[in-house]
Amino acid sequence: MSGATVGDATTGSAPRVLVTAGASGIGRAIAQAFAATGARVWVTDIDDAALAACPAAWRRDRVDVADPVAMRALFGRIEAEWGGLDVLCANAGVSGRTALLEDQDYAAFKECLDVGLGGAVLAAQGALPMMKRARQGCIIFTGSTSGQFGTPLRAPYVAAKWAVNGLMKTVAMEAGPFGIRANVIAPACVEGPRIERVIEREAAAKGTTPAAVRAAYEAGTSLRTFVTAEDVAAMALFLASPGGARISGQVLTLDGHTENPDPKV
Repeated sequence: MSGATVGDATTGSAPRVLVTAGASGIGRAIAQAFAATGARVWVTDIDDAALAACPAAWRRDRVDVADPVAMRALFGRIEAEWGGLDVLCANAGVSGRTALLEDQDYAAFKECLDVGLGGAVLAAQGALPMMKRARQGCIIFTGSTSGQFGTPLRAPYVAAKWAVNGLMKTVAMEAGPFGIRANVIAPACVEGPRIERVIEREAAAKGTTPAAVRAAYEAGTSLRTFVTAEDVAAMALFLASPGGARISGQVLTLDGHTENPDPKV
């Protein structure tokens, strides 16, 4: 990858990048961005159709990030086939249910934590031993601005994203002496089908229209706009580039400057 700070020092070959939940949405955009620079890309997902639609040059794997056995097997395959890993993009997450906390189903709440937080933990656990042996690496967690303030009706998602921030801070401290950096990219609302579904559920819960909910969220940022998956991908590339060489332990917000974290509709 041109200008990369990480790579296979023994062969001089292209950096090896793993993107969890990489077959669609933010993950797909991140994978495409790295692939465009010449990096070797490995994506995981549980959506078979989305995986099949990924470029044939990518290594594609159906893996549930919340399954410890499956994740250990994944990193065993990565080590066997690639001999190491340079960039981990722990991107998997689910939006959770839209409801007041007292109305949240605990099993569904736990599922949100298992994927959003547990998947990040398992991914970091798998990547760190390889990165420590190489004494280099870049770990990027996909967070959210919901991990920086409360969001009514979104308690499971908020809890998972706050926890990812603390996980990242600790990884940065533990792994920094080995030349490994860890950061969170925290976007606000990201254009696409997923946020549209969230908006629809919130509108139903508040007895208003999706257009009103969207307008309120847009009005809550200085730039009056949502961000895109490509914005997140560009930040990931930056963090793995020479420009990001001294950035670690940070939550990097992509939101057009939040003015009102709890827009009233």
